[in-house]
Amino acid sequence: MDQFERLRPVGRLEKYSTARHQVGFYLNLAVAATYTLPNESTRPIKDYVFKACAAIIEEHPILSAIPAADDTQDPYFVRLPTIDLDQVVQFTQREQNSSSSTSTGDYDLSPDLDLQTILQSEHNKPFSAPNPFWRLHVLLDKEVNSRFTVALILHHALGDGTSAKSFHLSFLRALRSPSDGEISHTVETPRIPLLPNIEDIHPMSLSFWFLAKKIFQAKIYSPTDPGLWAGSKIQLPISTRIRLVPFSKKLVDHLRNACRQERTTITALLQTVYARALFMNIPKSFSRLNCTGAFSTRRFLPDIITEQSMGVYVADIEESYTRSSLFANDSVTFPWEETRRSRETIQAALDRQGADTGPSLLKFVNNYQEELCLSKIGQNRDKSFEVSNIGAVVLDEDPSLPCIQGMAFSQCASVMGNAIGVSVVTGGDGCLVVSLSWQDGVVEDDIMEASIETMKAELHSLAFRE
Repeated sequence: MDQFERLRPVGRLEKYSTARHQVGFYLNLAVAATYTLPNESTRPIKDYVFKACAAIIEEHPILSAIPAADDTQDPYFVRLPTIDLDQVVQFTQREQNSSSSTSTGDYDLSPDLDLQTILQSEHNKPFSAPNPFWRLHVLLDKEVNSRFTVALILHHALGDGTSAKSFHLSFLRALRSPSDGEISHTVETPRIPLLPNIEDIHPMSLSFWFLAKKIFQAKIYSPTDPGLWAGSKIQLPISTRIRLVPFSKKLVDHLRNACRQERTTITALLQTVYARALFMNIPKSFSRLNCTGAFSTRRFLPDIITEQSMGVYVADIEESYTRSSLFANDSVTFPWEETRRSRETIQAALDRQGADTGPSLLKFVNNYQEELCLSKIGQNRDKSFEVSNIGAVVLDEDPSLPCIQGMAFSQCASVMGNAIGVSVVTGGDGCLVVSLSWQDGVVEDDIMEASIETMKAELHSLAFRE
């Protein structure tokens, strides 16, 4: 790495992902988007993709950076002088008939199985220097030449889920700009500094009571709850399984209206619904589920960081659900009061503006690989599932311009984190896609398949409630 320009040190939150990747505990995240070009577009899809990539590399300097010395406690970013797009971008012809989730009714969609297969494969592939720590897998539509799906696979030290969504908005802007000129396959990287890491621009403060609680749990006493379900013990190797579950715009609109009436949000609803779905499909001896969530801290940061910035600017929330609270009366009556409680938990975290969250505790870690990862092997995990919603993409509907239709946000399994990942995004077509990920051998396939069907059935029921 000595031949590359040395940039700034890797920040603590970035180092958390660098360490997890280095020991094989978490490999990457992905956001995919389906694009449609106007009818007058005549160049090969590859030209449009390469042109957009060159523009995005120029806009986001983190895409030219890779972590060096990632096996130490002092990693730093270096800049790649050039990026060979032929090495970064892979093109695959679809096997299915359409790149859009196909309709099976006004409110039902079938999943994009080609994309699901690609994402499952990509989530099991790590990055290696001196290659870039991001890549694209492009699915070409066999029916419509002007339609294609771009899956961005990203190392979490380079960006979070919002960053991956921002990549696609930059990609769309590049598609909409004039495309004259020669298309280069080798891009020279911009000589501009990286954006600062979060701890350099945010206090990441900890209250006395929050810190005292965490120290007590870590050093003195943290009782094991025999009623907690969190999959099997922490184990290697990682092998990610993925399922994509799409919901139509009509159904999502109904759910959003129901949430407004009940004074809650889609994210809180999804947390509650999936907790109920799990309880219905795991043994009744389990009485508690622990849920975590992630939210962007960009709204609390200086103006240098915006919603369009690529970097790692996230914090976490914690929530728990009990079987008795979710099924207080019977299995049919939905507990909207639990969704309101979940919304209040999320809002309280937002009100703290990034204070008292897990990332702030990283300052007390001496050895990221050993303390946060390797020492956990063989232990019980304490987190059941995570819901991470990166929101909706809202675009103008101009048929004369390239546009984004469906999207999907997914993550690889987390070896020492939640047993199940529930990642959510709403595309430009208004359809919401839930991506579920889990580690092979940690959660049984029949639990996953049954919980997915239960979740789908309950969301349909809530959308069309009287």
